[in-house]
Amino acid sequence: MEFSIKQGSPDKQRSDCVVVGVYEGGKLSAASQLLDKASKHALSDLIARGDMSGKSSTTLLLHRLPGLTAERVLLVGLGKASELNNKTSVDILRATFSALNNTSAKDATLFVADDAIGNDTAWVIRQAVFAAAESTYRADSLKSKPAKAATLKHITFATLDKPAATLKNALDQAAATAHGMELAKTLGNLPGNICTPTYLATQALALGKAHKNIKTTVLEEKDMQKLGMGSFLSVTRGSEQPAKLITMEYSGADKKQKPVVLVGKGITFDSGGISLKPGAEMDEMKYDMCGAASVFGTMQAIAQLGLKINVVGIIPTCENLPSGAAIKPGDIVTSMSGQTIEILNTDAEGRLILCDALTYSAKFKPDTVIDIATLTGACVIALGHVASGLLSNEDKLATELLTAGEQAHDRAWQLPLWEDYQPLLDSNFADMQNIGGRAGGTITAACFLARFTRDYRWAHLDIAGTAWKSGKEKGATGRPVPLLTQYLINRATSK
Repeated sequence: MEFSIKQGSPDKQRSDCVVVGVYEGGKLSAASQLLDKASKHALSDLIARGDMSGKSSTTLLLHRLPGLTAERVLLVGLGKASELNNKTSVDILRATFSALNNTSAKDATLFVADDAIGNDTAWVIRQAVFAAAESTYRADSLKSKPAKAATLKHITFATLDKPAATLKNALDQAAATAHGMELAKTLGNLPGNICTPTYLATQALALGKAHKNIKTTVLEEKDMQKLGMGSFLSVTRGSEQPAKLITMEYSGADKKQKPVVLVGKGITFDSGGISLKPGAEMDEMKYDMCGAASVFGTMQAIAQLGLKINVVGIIPTCENLPSGAAIKPGDIVTSMSGQTIEILNTDAEGRLILCDALTYSAKFKPDTVIDIATLTGACVIALGHVASGLLSNEDKLATELLTAGEQAHDRAWQLPLWEDYQPLLDSNFADMQNIGGRAGGTITAACFLARFTRDYRWAHLDIAGTAWKSGKEKGATGRPVPLLTQYLINRATSK
């Protein structure tokens, strides 16, 4: 999918389809009024006959209207102007691209951003790019007969006045983010027999070759043993697939600038280990590496944009499987930090690999560290599939991430990280245990990680409810690539 922006009038567009908005009650948007005048009031006549109500997210496709150069016109209902908000705007955009993809149009020119459909134009353009990319994404590459690729290839955002430079920037940023989301979704959707730790390492090396400002390093299990990563290595003991510790260093600024470190959980398949998960929906545990996938997507996005910022992506990746060599409940392991951990549940393995990766992050002398993980089912219970969980040891950092999430419409919600929860992790036999009980499971998981992040400012994103969808629409979402990329854009532009 390619995107561009230009000034133009809807009646003069040589496009396969021109898209304009109509408000509920038949009120025409500014672009619709120009089309209506050029077509000798064809739109007004349709509305008067009741063919288009303007109700939010409704669409009506018209062919070869008189006086116009475009082959088609798509009318999109904007609803009541007073009721437009972020959700309705996104719903309208999704309906728009659903309708476009039901035509044979190869390109389309959109004027819906000109009325901002309830928000500022830059925000609408970003969401339109995301909606367009989502509508044409396919996850059927492993089928013997993949579906035909989407016909729609090019989207032009047209404005009645000359588009501001900020709109061009917003478009470029959104396009790069969408490409990053596509990579994250593709990696997330791959099955565990293909997307192994070795496969992820190969993809990281390929990303480094594709972008000269990304340096990729892959540590093997023997390297991790020398570093004392006993917690990470304990998780992989039941698997025949070798674990990997992947590092991708993006250098976009002066070497003196401290980097932002992104740590992505990369469990390529999680059976729960000896604490075996129920069989139902266990196939979805291929998505337990979506934190890692989001780091891949974000690194690609910022490299495409050439952001003037230094970022390090760290991905601890392995499988969690049961075998005679697997860790058992009651085992005690020693982390890279020297702290010992009593393992009460082998299905709480994400924190065991992340804690060593977080300790390893300190070597880069980071300004900020953010880990991203499909960590707890408790987060799904608390926040559902709408918001990612956010916990941080600094409120300023939490606010920065929450703001980026709102800007990108990839929202998070902050939960407390109070010391009051820490005693729930106390162990009689080790420095800590790896679970804190059923109550407050998302918080106690973050409290566990907090014990390894005291030397820098740190935030934790629990994406267990937002990284993928189940049911009929099953598939990776590419979240939180938009949030992370927007956060890094904000950081780069504020320097």
